[in-house]
Amino acid sequence: MSKTNQLLGGGGFHHVAIRAVDWDASVRFYRDVLGFTEKIRWGAGDNRAVMLDTGDGNYIEIFAGRKATLPADSVEPPILHLAIRTNNIDADIERIRAAGMTITHEPKDVEIPSTPGPTPIRLAFFKGPDGEIIELFQNELT
Repeated sequence: MSKTNQLLGGGGFHHVAIRAVDWDASVRFYRDVLGFTEKIRWGAGDNRAVMLDTGDGNYIEIFAGRKATLPADSVEPPILHLAIRTNNIDADIERIRAAGMTITHEPKDVEIPSTPGPTPIRLAFFKGPDGEIIELFQNELT
């Protein structure tokens, strides 16, 4: 059985992103209770984030800044998006566009000013068939 998705050239989950009410407590939980290890971190205050390796090269990304009390009709759930690994983000986004999905952020290169770092990545976002936010993520955090 192949471990590579033939369409994405990599495939598999890269990370799931959450926005935490108490960033420090969330990081401690995933690190100390579940045993995830920190790969990179960036930002400060409500703009800080961390990428924690779950143990097999898949990650959870934790962003700070979620409000403790959100209105019932809030558009921001705790899970922000899921990210899928790819080796050719530009071809993939065109195939996704052709399938009728809404592209919310076109492919772009980003340099995360992280520690250690900086970390160069290429990413794009689109809405899945049920409105879920999906990120295509190109560049391994290894």
